[in-house]
Amino acid sequence: ELKEEFTRVLTANNPHAPQNIVRYSFKERTYKPISHVDQMAIHFTLNGNLVPKDSDEGRRQCARLSITSEKAPVETSAIPSEEAEIKDEESRGDTQAAGKEEAEESGTAEAAEAAEEEESPAPRVKEQKLANQFNFIERASMTLSNPMQERACQTEPTPRKSLSAYANQWIIYDAYVEEIQKQEMSKEKEKTKAPIAKREAVKKKGRKPTSLESQSDDITKISKAAKIIERMVNQNTFDDIAQDFKYFEDASDEYRGQQGTLLPLWKFQYDKTKSLAVTAISWNPKYKDLFAVGYGSYDFTKQGQGMIVLYTMKNPSFPEYVFSSESGIMCLDFHNDHPHLMAVGFYDGNVAIYNLKKSTSQPSYRSSAKAGKHTEPVWQVKWQKDDMENNLNFFSVSSDGRIVSWTLVKNELVHTDVIKLSAEGTTMQWPEGLQLQMLGCGTSFDFHKKIDNLFLVGTEEGKIYKCSKSYSSQFLDVFEAHQMAVDSVSWNPYHLKVFISCSSDWTVKIWDHTIKTPMFVYDLRSAVGDVAWSPYSSTVFAAVTTDGK
Repeated sequence: ELKEEFTRVLTANNPHAPQNIVRYSFKERTYKPISHVDQMAIHFTLNGNLVPKDSDEGRRQCARLSITSEKAPVETSAIPSEEAEIKDEESRGDTQAAGKEEAEESGTAEAAEAAEEEESPAPRVKEQKLANQFNFIERASMTLSNPMQERACQTEPTPRKSLSAYANQWIIYDAYVEEIQKQEMSKEKEKTKAPIAKREAVKKKGRKPTSLESQSDDITKISKAAKIIERMVNQNTFDDIAQDFKYFEDASDEYRGQQGTLLPLWKFQYDKTKSLAVTAISWNPKYKDLFAVGYGSYDFTKQGQGMIVLYTMKNPSFPEYVFSSESGIMCLDFHNDHPHLMAVGFYDGNVAIYNLKKSTSQPSYRSSAKAGKHTEPVWQVKWQKDDMENNLNFFSVSSDGRIVSWTLVKNELVHTDVIKLSAEGTTMQWPEGLQLQMLGCGTSFDFHKKIDNLFLVGTEEGKIYKCSKSYSSQFLDVFEAHQMAVDSVSWNPYHLKVFISCSSDWTVKIWDHTIKTPMFVYDLRSAVGDVAWSPYSSTVFAAVTTDGK
């Protein structure tokens, strides 16, 4: 282990560059992800004033400087008479005082003057005219003032009505009587419509069926027989695999100790799912050979269509059911009492219910933006017991921090926010006194096997929340479980106080929900993707890691 080499890759990516940027496309009317993000980081910027000589701006400046040098003034302004007289008097005094010195230095001065005269006279800059500070002019200007206008509008007041009603025993009785009469009237109308429908059916029988109709009828008649024959052929083809599944025993297990072996059996594949990743698997609780597989993508930039495929071990060559969706599948779960109902969570935050008894490929129930759908991917869904009114319901957890209960009422899904994953110390102060409550990102949950209201929620922050369905405003307890995201939590089926959790920080921990610290910690040296208890033993569990172990 000490000689094991670890490869490090240095990339020139900006760690502060924004990721997962989406922009609204008015053409397609949807948000589109921006795949390329500028990774350049500017640490210092200084604007210069130098211009290359070869550029157009440099040539214009050179031409401008040459013109100014040619037009330099040669004639000087005439000195006023008063100033000239003052200068003459000063020069006379200077000549009398320094007569002797000039006599001595006359030779050198004459030589210097002769040399200066030989040199070319330097261009003299035009002297700036002195302005008289007491000579000024006042000027004023006036701007136009914007005209003020007053506008007002008046709306009609909303109509109001006062309603009152009185209910007693006989009023309620009369209402029931009216309802019974309406039902009898509707039955009579249906009876009158039945003879008309029979007549139309007789007319259709008299008409000869077309070739397409006769072919479809023949196909439906032999479809069941063809399915049985197909399963018989597959069972004969994969008979050796079925025998290994039931009777295989590795003789080398006696010498390997704690190490086991895995024997690959059936291989299920579908051509239309080659470009998709397997994101969810769930076994049917009634039909033990049937299981569902969800296809999607965990990559934000590669989101597209998803697919649900149901396979059976009786026919490994082709799936039994295929459902396609507009968004990737993230999770799914079968109902224990109604095995034909399947709850599904999507990457775009929607949830849906598929009915295997119906021939349509569309879901029977589906959430929408108006019906309180999640704003982030749904990571897990779980069916629950029927509510007080015997309505089917299931729970969902998402990265938006909401635990939502979905109830099937008539022909729609009704949502109820059970709890929001907010914790103390996560409130942010904004200008003008505004407060923003930060929510945790839920990744997984599990409900207690005996206590119906008790459940656990794992988050991306590494925390595990112990919650109750009866309290939506507070948590029962919070466990500082892991350093990274909690990928899975699960209650022990035998010890009712014990649960297990796994995380991307390479650890698997076993907890007692009445104690803040873990009882056992296992370091698997790789990110743990999922963990599950054994159905036959209270002390055995299985875990899978990202390195394939």
